[in-house]
Amino acid sequence: MTTNNSNEATLKRALERSAEIERAIDEDPSQFRVLTGDRPTGRLHLGHYFGTLQGRVALQQRGVETWILVADYQVITDRDAVGPIRERVIGLLADYLAAGLDPDQTTIFAHSQIPELNQLMLPFLSLVTESELHRNPTVKSELEASGGRAMSGLLLTYPVHQAADILFCRANLVPVGQDQLPHLEQARVIASRFDRRYGRANPEQPVFRRPEALLSKAPYILGTDGNKMSKSRGNTIELAMTADETAKILKKAKTDADRHITYDPEGRPEVSNLLLMASMATGQEPEELAAQIGDGGGGALKALVTDAINELLAPIRARRAELMADEDYLLGVLRRGNERASEVAVQTLTEVRQAMGMVY
Repeated sequence: MTTNNSNEATLKRALERSAEIERAIDEDPSQFRVLTGDRPTGRLHLGHYFGTLQGRVALQQRGVETWILVADYQVITDRDAVGPIRERVIGLLADYLAAGLDPDQTTIFAHSQIPELNQLMLPFLSLVTESELHRNPTVKSELEASGGRAMSGLLLTYPVHQAADILFCRANLVPVGQDQLPHLEQARVIASRFDRRYGRANPEQPVFRRPEALLSKAPYILGTDGNKMSKSRGNTIELAMTADETAKILKKAKTDADRHITYDPEGRPEVSNLLLMASMATGQEPEELAAQIGDGGGGALKALVTDAINELLAPIRARRAELMADEDYLLGVLRRGNERASEVAVQTLTEVRQAMGMVY
């Protein structure tokens, strides 16, 4: 009970602070730098688009300095093989730009290309304990799901790597879901401990800014089979799919036997999930869409969702195809982002060494 109350209180504070930050962005977006990103494990899908990509584009358009990490090193945390990682990185870049991220406004860079970022792992690891790492929810869940397989050192230190991602570029705002709040808190703890141990003479000028959470307002969308959306389940609608491929997947989507369509997330989760997809694609309320379908049944519902999603994604898919035909341009975007990230990482690492007395 105490733990639940504590979690609820933490979430309430995070929501209240997120609302304050939203107002502050409207007043002066220049005071914020956002860091977010993805692991290149496959093509992005509708869950990514509604859950993160739309929000990133909106922040960019509001004038917030936005940094996007292609977390290629994090692909190897729990995998024996990384798959066609170069192909996936290029595809991820195409997804980003097709969705509306502008490389002239947004810095897109890759983990593996910024050695100074990764060098921060060493001093940061000295500031956390093994027990703290084991308590991290992501590490715990990965360990439980491993079936007794030994955990890699990189997976155990995953929260520290995330802290380095955030702190190296002096990001002070990180868009997260509720389940990612512990990761952000770990970054804040590391920043505080570093300043306490190696801090400058002037406490008003810490080495690292304290990052804050901007909680996602996007509703949670299930896969087409009613389970968590996952590439491995084959229940996703990828941004790169054709209209016909999208229709084929949605034709197999799970509904129920009641022909009268209603929006009832508790009683009819699969039907309601499809209505939510259409709602987010069209901007209409799910209840309104349900009323339009009436007694049309699952077939009419699936047809409506298919049309809504294909119309939404048509320009994104067209732009993505153009981008994928010009690999040199995509790699150029990444190179420019890497150069910008390297400049900042070198500066940060220099300040860290000065604070630690390691300038020889």
